[in-house]
Amino acid sequence: MSIGAIENILTPRERDVLDLMVAEQTINQIADSLYIGKETVISHRKNMMLKLGAKNAVGIVVRALRIGILVV
Repeated sequence: MSIGAIENILTPRERDVLDLMVAEQTINQIADSLYIGKETVISHRKNMMLKLGAKNAVGIVVRALRIGILVV
């Protein structure tokens, strides 16, 4: 998989949610920050779990780090 393909695994909005997850924001805080509903945040997290093969929020972050979507 090319670098461009890896970067495009997540939608821009999923990436926004991921960035706020990394900043340790709660679902409610993420919703408020992005002016979206709580259920929409939950939906984005579920989509990221499916795309990345994760079981929970920590898994999303770990897998994003491993494949290079996030850089420490």
